[in-house]
Amino acid sequence: MSTKSQVLVVDDEADIRELLGLTLVRMGLEAHCAASTSEAYALLAQNSYDLCLTDMRLPDGDGLTVVEYVAKHHPSLPVAVITAHGSTENAVAALKAGAFDYLAKPVSLDQLRTLVRSALKLPRPVQRRAQDDEAAPGAPQLIGRSEPMQAVRSMIERLARTQAPIHISGESGSGKELAARLVHQQGPRSDGPYVPVNCGAIPENLMESEFFGYRKGAFTGAAADREGFFQAADGGTLFLDEVAELPVPMQVKLLRAIQEKKVRKVGSTSEESADVRIISATHRNLAEEVQNGRFRQDLFYRLNVIELKMPALREMREDIPLLAEVMLTRQAAAAGGKSARLSAAALERLCEYDFPGNVRELENVLERALALTAGGEIQAEDLQLVPTRAGPEAADDGLVGLPLQERLDTVERKAILDALEQTHYNRTAAAKLLGVTFRALRYRMERLGITDELDSKT
Repeated sequence: MSTKSQVLVVDDEADIRELLGLTLVRMGLEAHCAASTSEAYALLAQNSYDLCLTDMRLPDGDGLTVVEYVAKHHPSLPVAVITAHGSTENAVAALKAGAFDYLAKPVSLDQLRTLVRSALKLPRPVQRRAQDDEAAPGAPQLIGRSEPMQAVRSMIERLARTQAPIHISGESGSGKELAARLVHQQGPRSDGPYVPVNCGAIPENLMESEFFGYRKGAFTGAAADREGFFQAADGGTLFLDEVAELPVPMQVKLLRAIQEKKVRKVGSTSEESADVRIISATHRNLAEEVQNGRFRQDLFYRLNVIELKMPALREMREDIPLLAEVMLTRQAAAAGGKSARLSAAALERLCEYDFPGNVRELENVLERALALTAGGEIQAEDLQLVPTRAGPEAADDGLVGLPLQERLDTVERKAILDALEQTHYNRTAAAKLLGVTFRALRYRMERLGITDELDSKT
């Protein structure tokens, strides 16, 4: 029995089968070739493969049929599809159907080798379950036993087995960045770089050079060649946080880089390959941003191949006690002191609160309470929270009868002031808590008169 990894190649063109097969053999692999879906299914029944490469156009079916068949009958087998050049729709359809990745014709042998090496590093599901039984000490993890959290962890495990672009949605502070990091760590790129980028923190005039790098002399101040985010993430994962903040011109350049898997440095005349998996996130509704003309539909189509929705903390209140315990232990260890415990009243107060800032807000509240408590037990008043969970007969804070814009302004003003108070009026920290950029917070504060109000008090 062969000890070499086995790859199944499905293509009706003999010269393509020969080229792919020869390339795989030179990589030290064993290649089996099929010219149709029926031949492929027969080989799958007789052999155990580590990767399947299939063309999209076959005489008795198509590549999507192969992807769906493998997903049903051989769920641990990664499948990569070969699409016609520029066929974005086919590539996205294949990824949505569960394909590991795709290659565009004419096939780049360098990209083929990279794809094969990544696919062969995928752990088998049994290995993954064994690893998940006990997380390594200090390793990032999503804490909670609630149904929504269990569903998220299960989804992350599945997403880690594909190279498809993922868009993570969810409210500010719900753990989007942590989810992206876990997808990276549980997948075949775990030994490659993980590069997180806050798209809202980069000045618009520097975006292209920051993302793609630049050549010496490309502009004033470019004293030497510099790599960009794509080059830094080569072989790994590029996490685009707050991707909705990207200006439209940069969206066009990003789309091309994702589709072509190549980038061009500012000031360069040539392109270079970029083997990068893209994970994006935002607290905004990207579909609404597209409808309002603030986000390109074609980029949304490429980023949102698979969506991972992070639940709000109020949707998994049963996890609050465990989360609070873990956070207090971690915060006490960082401060070099003993961990405090929550009184019954304090725990009840936490479970009643809606946490608009989600897990991040819970951590901030506990950190503040830990500093305020006089003994080893945190009391309800140390939390400085007003219960927000209301019954159906609750009043609506006197907003009834106000025009819509006034109601919205009142709610927004309160949210900003609450965030400023929680962060001791650190505007950068308040913007992060609210899930907006510093520029956006500054604009909203000026529009609502908060800036003048605070300045008059200082």
